[in-house]
Amino acid sequence: MTKAFLLSLGLLAAAPALAQQAAPADTTTLKMYRESARKVNALVHTKLDVRFDYAKRQLIGKEWVTLQPVGYATDSLRLDAKGMDIKSVTMVDGSNTKTLKYRYNNEQLDIDLDKLYTPGQQYTVYLEYVAKPNELKVKGSAAINDAKGLYFINPDSTEAGKPRQIWTQGETEASSAWFPTIDKPNQKTTAEISMTVPSRYVTLSNGALVSQTPAGPGLRTDTWKQELPHSPYLFMMAVGDFKIYKDTWRGKEVSYYLEPKYAPYAKQIFGNTPEMLEFFSRRLGVDYAWNKYAQIVVRDYVSGAMENTSATLHGEFLQKDAREALDAEYANGESVIAHELFHQWFGDLVTAESWSNLTVNESFADFSEALWAEYKYGQDAGDAHAYMNMRNYLRSPRDAQKQLVRFHYADKEDMFDLVSYQKGGQILNMLRSYLTDDVFFAGLKKYLTDNKFGNGEAHQLRLALESVSGQDLNWFFNQWYFGSGHPVVTIDYGYDAGAKQQTVTIKQTQPGQPFQLPLAVDVYVNGKPQRHQVMMRQATENFRFPAASKPTLVNVDAEKVLLWQKTDNKSLEEFAYQYKNGPRYVDRREAIAAAATKPATDATARQLLLSGLNDKYTGIRMASIAALKLDDKAVQKAAAPALRKQFAQEKNTNVQAALLGALGQVQDKKDEKTFTKALESQSYAVQGAALEGLAEVQPKAALARAKALEAGAKGNVATAIANVYATQGDASTWTYVRNQFDTAGPQGQFQMLESVAGFMARLNDATVLKEGTERLQKLAVQYKKYGVDEPILAMLEKAKQGKPADQQATVQAAIEAIKKAE
Repeated sequence: MTKAFLLSLGLLAAAPALAQQAAPADTTTLKMYRESARKVNALVHTKLDVRFDYAKRQLIGKEWVTLQPVGYATDSLRLDAKGMDIKSVTMVDGSNTKTLKYRYNNEQLDIDLDKLYTPGQQYTVYLEYVAKPNELKVKGSAAINDAKGLYFINPDSTEAGKPRQIWTQGETEASSAWFPTIDKPNQKTTAEISMTVPSRYVTLSNGALVSQTPAGPGLRTDTWKQELPHSPYLFMMAVGDFKIYKDTWRGKEVSYYLEPKYAPYAKQIFGNTPEMLEFFSRRLGVDYAWNKYAQIVVRDYVSGAMENTSATLHGEFLQKDAREALDAEYANGESVIAHELFHQWFGDLVTAESWSNLTVNESFADFSEALWAEYKYGQDAGDAHAYMNMRNYLRSPRDAQKQLVRFHYADKEDMFDLVSYQKGGQILNMLRSYLTDDVFFAGLKKYLTDNKFGNGEAHQLRLALESVSGQDLNWFFNQWYFGSGHPVVTIDYGYDAGAKQQTVTIKQTQPGQPFQLPLAVDVYVNGKPQRHQVMMRQATENFRFPAASKPTLVNVDAEKVLLWQKTDNKSLEEFAYQYKNGPRYVDRREAIAAAATKPATDATARQLLLSGLNDKYTGIRMASIAALKLDDKAVQKAAAPALRKQFAQEKNTNVQAALLGALGQVQDKKDEKTFTKALESQSYAVQGAALEGLAEVQPKAALARAKALEAGAKGNVATAIANVYATQGDASTWTYVRNQFDTAGPQGQFQMLESVAGFMARLNDATVLKEGTERLQKLAVQYKKYGVDEPILAMLEKAKQGKPADQQATVQAAIEAIKKAE
């Protein structure tokens, strides 16, 4: 499962202070110990025969579930079954059947078996039922915003432009909303699923499609078999009008299911999948286990993506046409493909024993994103992705209080957070660096091999790594897996000319016990680095390193893998040297960040940022552009030529767009031709930035171009048009702005907030004010727990100024409603 989209879209990551304002968890539930579910009965095989009532949004199901007692004899069976109509429950033994007594409370089905069954003795229960997911009263989480298991999308075809689809979402325990099962991650079962569907549709499920047979007028039954065991939450179905692009890897089918209009771009979107399968199989020393790998993109998905065994399901954000693909960023596309594929090993082949141990699923998938980027796009790309994920975790102080392995939580959904994902991924990066690649990946191979088709915990991971490394790793796991927080350090430097020694003083200031930290320290003398390996164990330690003369740079954590918050008391000149000589992406990124903190008058900082404009890596170029203080005239004068020069040679469309945005801030009419020419770009990002840049130097020309671009506008262009209308348009352009706001996702709406509010304040139009107020009020209330209400309240106060009394009353009513909302 990909990270919570609320986080990955930036609502929290972009505003770290807001993350501390979430409501506190229920302390009563936090006291509960969340043990692994006891196995009274173990699933063995699950056979389903289902059909769908589109009008009622229901599934009509038949199920044969085979089980066996674990440990002790039993004459009872409890199945999870949420919100169903149970029609019959029967014991099946060959041709013999026996009706069974049962009790059902709308969540669990308690069945009296026909006799006492001993451990290992298999039996099969047959059930007929109706699943009614749309009538369920369930809640999701930040990561998975709904939990009804089975979703009918546009089932009566009333929404124009939206396809008719059915799909499922099982994690965490929502598969039991569409078939009775023991819905726990420590259960494993083989499966057979037969779906009767309209014959014009295609289906997808786990395993292999073994048969397709006519099932009456306009209907067809597809049967899928999953012959290797996996957990119930990994079951999946999808039904709809999809086009299938088929690829292969080592003779296994690799397929991509897309809406027909996106089918021509299947290879562009998913084409690296076979290479990923090969890379991950070789790197882990464990081949991909399942008989096929399919990926499908669906509408209105309730999360980012889901690693169903052999059949990953993605949200529609992954579908891109040729123009949209020009601006595709790794972090919002291909990294998700890598994340879900790596789950086929960590999560599907070996599954977390309990949600408390979610780290052995999600931390590994998070880790894989940087691993693939490093392999495919180079060390800088891998480092940049890992650094971004680590920084997202560090921006959320409340998450520092949580343990990675967590046996106390209010709700299992709470485990899907920045700790299980980003923090856990960086912890694996540290382990990899400490143990070295060969030993680390040998340990992962042992963990996967020893526990395949079963379950794992952090303890099994530790034991596997200890076995291959010959080291005791309790110290590492105790502080990072079973402890909370992270080091907060200050680093100071001194040179003892008499002793010819460089001193480094590191002080840990976080509460609690100090962390044990393996450190690589590079000391640069006469342009050459000398590597020193040290271990920090105390809260404050002084390290001394030989140096014939005063070093030009001392680079602590030279591998740039430590998960810590640091105040590194280097001079800006030392950071500038680090930028030019440090070997890693983070060396350069830290230097840019240091320059960004300096005043606009600092010539060294300005030169460092200008140097970053043509850095070899796109992320550094983007960071350098963002750090330039272009509200300062002296900076504008120095930066404008460099920005123009870089734009002339820049190949990356997102950097091109950032450069255009920076030139727009300069507001020099000589850039009008650049903006006008850039409007011809096929990139939506570039075209949108060019339009907004043109608006800064020639507003009327921009308004005319905005109207010409309306037809077919998408993404950045649509947002730019709305922004131009907000500052230059009249009431007739409000409909476009309003519609763009309504169709944007949460992050898009936040990006448009100032434009919408500005439109409301600038125009004296009752309709604009009323409709704009309604939308801002809804957004403020929906995300109030993240502190979003405060800036929106300020916008509304400004919007009502100078308006007639009745319009002021409309806005004031919204202000009061926001303040009262919980």
